[in-house]
Amino acid sequence: MSRGFVKESDQEDLPMVPPRADLPAGMVNYVTEVGYAELLAERDQLIHERDTLAVSDENEKRITVNFINAKLDLLNDRISSAKVVDLSKQPKNKVRFGAEVFFTKDSDPKIQHYQIVGVDEANIAKGKIAFTSPIAKIFMDRKVGETAKLKLEKGEKEFKIVEVTY
Repeated sequence: MSRGFVKESDQEDLPMVPPRADLPAGMVNYVTEVGYAELLAERDQLIHERDTLAVSDENEKRITVNFINAKLDLLNDRISSAKVVDLSKQPKNKVRFGAEVFFTKDSDPKIQHYQIVGVDEANIAKGKIAFTSPIAKIFMDRKVGETAKLKLEKGEKEFKIVEVTY
């Protein structure tokens, strides 16, 4: 039937679902084993939420189920494209995906650290940065004792790598 013969109130708007963390087109979706497990747990939680939804209003229930299903579609795309990196096979003397990098910044002797992880696992509050981030990119393939420079609009920051662990 033509959409012209459907009541406006019967037309379903597609739910507005916030996008997942940015992963540039054509880039491999690297994840750690922990990150992959978190994606699977998120999927299980969404399925549970959808299947146990306690909403009496049918219209509201349909909208909520559509929203959860749209989130599941995005999540399932990420899960299906995920490439789990075995951190035990990463070179111990170089910064690669999954590394926890301990460093000093400029002339500050305070040691800071970040772990380089997948885009969905990244959480700066937990010290995890995406492998696509500018800092992660300048650390890649560097060794302990080497410096990495991050060019900024007003100068640059210099990071000296103190330790690398996996």
